[in-house]
Amino acid sequence: MASERTTRDTIIDAANRLFYREGIRAVSVDAVAEAAGLTKRSLYYHFTSKDELIADYLRLRDHPNLQRYARWYGTAKGGLAERIGAIFEHLATEARKPGWKGCGFLRTAAELVNQPGHPALKIGADHKKRVEAWFAEILAENGVSEPARVARQVCLLIDGAFSQAMLYRDPSYFHEAGLAAQALVRFAVSGPSAGSI
Repeated sequence: MASERTTRDTIIDAANRLFYREGIRAVSVDAVAEAAGLTKRSLYYHFTSKDELIADYLRLRDHPNLQRYARWYGTAKGGLAERIGAIFEHLATEARKPGWKGCGFLRTAAELVNQPGHPALKIGADHKKRVEAWFAEILAENGVSEPARVARQVCLLIDGAFSQAMLYRDPSYFHEAGLAAQALVRFAVSGPSAGSI
């Protein structure tokens, strides 16, 4: 059983590298099998379809992404606004790396836009909701009224920055979105109410 899990992990790791780098449609099951050092038949022993593999590719990315946000927030200096802004600065740093291709969840959703029932879309939506809930929890802990609403606005800034930075190949969009997020959070903390944002 342990060897089966190891083989499955090897396949998912290979899929993760290829799908993120080239996109899910551009990568064949044959290419994933080859990258994993397996036969196509062996791959299909562990995954019933490419769709299942795509879903597990996104599942693999879920917790590491959230953990990175939490780490960046936890190690940042300053108050609530500055610490949330630090997440955007780290994303800008990531976007400067040669292998950066944007948000794997958003890219996969774009490729599957004509398949609304695809399991990967639910995994992607669940991930985005978990990120939003995490921001809402942080905001609530810091006394922000309507934390869920402000969290949604912060997430809109993150995903908008992902889209613009990917489109223009310009990481500075994360910096600008981070400044907007900081202003938003400062107002939510000190303004009359988050409802008037």
